[in-house]
Amino acid sequence: MTTVEEPDEPPADIGLPDAPPGIDPAELRAVDLFDGLDDEQLARWAAVAIPVDLPAGTIVAAQGRPPVGVHLLLRGTVQNVMFDAGRREPTGLQVAPTWMGAVAVVLDGVHAVQMQLVEDGRIAVIPAEDFRRIVYEQPVVRERVLSKVSPVAQRMAAVGQNRERLAGLGRMAAGLAHELNNPAAAAQRAAAHLAHAIESVSGAMGEFVAAGISLESAQGLVALQQRAIAHAAACTALDALDAADAEDDLQDRLEDLGVERAWKIVEPLARGGADDAWVDEVVALAGPAAGPAFHWIAATLAAQGLASELQESTARISSLVGAIKSYAYVDRGEIVEVDVHEGLETTLVVMGHKLKRTRIEVVRDYDRTLPKLMARGPELNQVWTNLIDNAIQALGESGTITISTRRDGPCVLVDVSDDGPGMPPEVRERVFESFFTTKDVGQGTGLGLSTARSIVVDRHDGSLTVDSEPGRTTFHVWIPFEPGARGPAAPEPIA
Repeated sequence: MTTVEEPDEPPADIGLPDAPPGIDPAELRAVDLFDGLDDEQLARWAAVAIPVDLPAGTIVAAQGRPPVGVHLLLRGTVQNVMFDAGRREPTGLQVAPTWMGAVAVVLDGVHAVQMQLVEDGRIAVIPAEDFRRIVYEQPVVRERVLSKVSPVAQRMAAVGQNRERLAGLGRMAAGLAHELNNPAAAAQRAAAHLAHAIESVSGAMGEFVAAGISLESAQGLVALQQRAIAHAAACTALDALDAADAEDDLQDRLEDLGVERAWKIVEPLARGGADDAWVDEVVALAGPAAGPAFHWIAATLAAQGLASELQESTARISSLVGAIKSYAYVDRGEIVEVDVHEGLETTLVVMGHKLKRTRIEVVRDYDRTLPKLMARGPELNQVWTNLIDNAIQALGESGTITISTRRDGPCVLVDVSDDGPGMPPEVRERVFESFFTTKDVGQGTGLGLSTARSIVVDRHDGSLTVDSEPGRTTFHVWIPFEPGARGPAAPEPIA
């Protein structure tokens, strides 16, 4: 069997074979499209069918092109492939004997997938005009074709939804990787510097021993060290600016005292509040070991700062990982007890990479007394993701997103609002339709809000509506607290 490769450019299909029509009706009898036809009825199809033998790799029908006719696969196997934004996604195999393209011909549409032979095969093409003429004369065949319209549409919508979901997950994963990379890099850097600081402390201790510092002097130096550490811990942003201004003077003083590599230790010492009086105390206590004493205190100050930075970085990583686990409901069953506020907050954390590049403010108006829901947690989080992402895109670089929760009878009502330009009436009326989008080509498939509505309505017996006017758009989501309890009937959107 030949492997089907992704083409370098959009391919052409076989078109109408350059051969006279006519085929032995016995060849068509195995195709289930014609089940129930008598010999006379089948002969009508055989008279217009154009047979052709084709090698493996032949593209029978090209995605996005209008069909030239219905293809009857008499021998061989065809692979269906969907191409989207450079991605190739196999969607199934068709094995002879079978029929292909009838729905597109009847609906006067285009091929939703590319169909390519993966082995040598034989195909009979019934031209579109002939197929439409004969199919409406034969109710058995017509009903068989029409019965496939809904399943085909549903299958293509499911493929599109999966593609949209995977694309969204890819974008989210890239954003989260960036979010995790920052604290991870900071932690790695802090750990490396911390190891150096510890080495400096150990070296200074050896020099103290060699200098023969007394117990009393050592105790005094420890007191000065602790004072500097406490000062650095309490340092505010303004104090840090003042310390930076004092570094030059402190460096001059230490160099006058003969302290080696003074430039390396002035920053932590200044942050620890090292002034002239403090320097004099160190010199008085350490004597000839004053240089090692300054390096020892500076190293301990640096180690303290690095430990705090390491703690903050790892806490940030832990927080992000926790948010991701909560967002995905890792280690929990499909229907779980859900805190709607936890879901909203973890969604905001997971989408933080999108918000941080904007001046968008998020306002929460939560009713924290709401009971928990019994729901499909990951699917609800996908709803919040789609609605919040929609609000971010509507606002662009700045604006306000307001998320509110309250009880409405047997349901929780979650409103996601933005103060963007709003939707025109013609957009608002179609916003939940599959494949409807106002984005540029390649920027969206129009399945985000359709998927959200399907999750709310079909999976949770809830309701999802939208109100929009210039300056405010609000999506309303009703989810019953208990499975089986239906949400309110969707109210008419407010203009």
